[in-house]
Amino acid sequence: MAVIRSSDLDFDTIKSNLKTFIQAKSEFSDYDFEASGLSNILDVLAYNTHLNGLTANFAINESFLNSSQLRSSVVAHAETLGYYPASKTGSFATIGFNVVTTDTVTASASIPAFTTFTGTLGDSTFTFQTLEAHTAVNDGTGTFEFKTSTGLSAVQITEGTQKTKTFLVGDTDENQVYVIPDADLDKDTLKVEVFDTTTSSTFNAYNDIETVVRIDTTSKVYIIRETPNGQFEILFGDGSVLGQAPTAGNKIVVTYLATNGADANSINTFTANSTVAIGGTSYSPTITTTVSSAGGDDKESIASIKSNAPITFASQQRLVTAEDYKAIIKQRFTTILDDVAAWGGEDNIPATFGDVYLSLDFKTGISAEVQTDTKNTIQNVIAPNLGVMSIDAEFVDPINVFMELRITFDFDPDLTNLTIDTLQDNIKTEVAAFFTSNLGKFNSIFRRSQLLTTIDSLSPAILNSDMTVKVRQSFTPTLNTAGDYELILPVALAAPDDVNRIVTSTPFTQSGNTCVIRNRLSSTTLEIFDSTNGVVIQDNIGSYNQTTGKVVLNGFGSNVTAFNGDSINISVVPANQNTIKPLRNYIINLDTAVTSAAGTVDFQNTTTTLTT
Repeated sequence: MAVIRSSDLDFDTIKSNLKTFIQAKSEFSDYDFEASGLSNILDVLAYNTHLNGLTANFAINESFLNSSQLRSSVVAHAETLGYYPASKTGSFATIGFNVVTTDTVTASASIPAFTTFTGTLGDSTFTFQTLEAHTAVNDGTGTFEFKTSTGLSAVQITEGTQKTKTFLVGDTDENQVYVIPDADLDKDTLKVEVFDTTTSSTFNAYNDIETVVRIDTTSKVYIIRETPNGQFEILFGDGSVLGQAPTAGNKIVVTYLATNGADANSINTFTANSTVAIGGTSYSPTITTTVSSAGGDDKESIASIKSNAPITFASQQRLVTAEDYKAIIKQRFTTILDDVAAWGGEDNIPATFGDVYLSLDFKTGISAEVQTDTKNTIQNVIAPNLGVMSIDAEFVDPINVFMELRITFDFDPDLTNLTIDTLQDNIKTEVAAFFTSNLGKFNSIFRRSQLLTTIDSLSPAILNSDMTVKVRQSFTPTLNTAGDYELILPVALAAPDDVNRIVTSTPFTQSGNTCVIRNRLSSTTLEIFDSTNGVVIQDNIGSYNQTTGKVVLNGFGSNVTAFNGDSINISVVPANQNTIKPLRNYIINLDTAVTSAAGTVDFQNTTTTLTT
């Protein structure tokens, strides 16, 4: 008898199996299925089986975090782990806000929260607002400089349109649902105020549960979560475990900004939308941009949620391991951070027990003030309240390591209608895209074979490809001043030989001549070579360590009068060019200025330089 294989979900296969099964019956052995009404019945059965199989497959996939494809499913699974994905975030900028008057009598002036400004980017305009009130003091000449509540002269403004949603609390035995029908809500700007009655003027401010360290029965906290349709819902405690809940008759007022996310980044021109009243007279303020807008972003991506939710769940809102620090910091500062690296003091070089080291990779455009404030919050608020008291948090800046690639390939023009120049441009684009997709973050690993495979697949005209790899770091010497410099590359360095230089530098001017740093052949000792005259002018300026990747310069710079750009680059040949795996706070990037691709056809070489 024919066997129906339930694993075959293709419609034609299902119908064929059904037909084979029925034909095995003696009463249907000579039956013409294609010209009979039974064929229509088999179609219905096959369609039904096919759809049921697909439905079951989709349902099973959506039942697990890793295999879910729908955002609503991913968000729901993350919430079961106690992880609430980031909403859209408004871009924020820092401005100077001054008013010049002839009033020398009025002592101070103020502007309220949600004072609006207009930012212009090309043909687009965006609304920015203050999130707190600001006060200015007369300097005695009639000039008022507005400052923050902490006394900083810079005023931060955030992009978005202010919106308000009001709810009335019903009987407690009802299932209270507080939905904010806005997918553009910025959770960081959300304010929740609970009034005793609809006519009360006083209120209790509720705080986001993710910002609260300790919760008891009287804590006033709320949970903001994303609903299946992409909007948001507010939840409150039950009066016990998750704090105090609003009671029947209370009025809940929710204020927030609806934002355009990343669209409002990189704005550096702002104008005030209103005048400032001082001493009964209205004045137009003077606006100066201190830091252009940055930090705007769309909702957290599905890939990010799948990555962050499990490690956040593992941390359980306490800081014990380095991964706990990484998870909680990424969750709380996702709007301004691209990535976080954390490692224990025992893994540091040199080892310092009792410390946890943190490296924060801030988004482009985040001001120094915001970066400092973020580090202070982690060190003085989050770490003491959630961490082990004997562990101290130390910050280390990210170190960018740039790779210099020289790609060569054999080109067969008979296998494509593309020219060699076009193919080299395609390789250029593919290499840049590869680095964008796979590198540029902490713990990202460069695999030469992976990139070569990608290059080979671009066209059948690429018969084979090869690549040489260098890694570089930079340092900025003090001109005309001798100093010691140390660079640590995140790789073991190649052993010296009698043909190739393992360590080389970009040119600089010393004693009026163009010079470079390089290692002696067959030696790890570094020397200064005068390219103008073709002679070595200092035969021992330092050395490199093959094992640790350390390059040391001693007494360098006494006669250095100039160098190109902001620094001198030191390029090295790694011992293993196949895999570059940086540890701790190193980030791999592509140096497009010196990376090249060269195709060979009929023994004629054509070279193009990669640029972005």
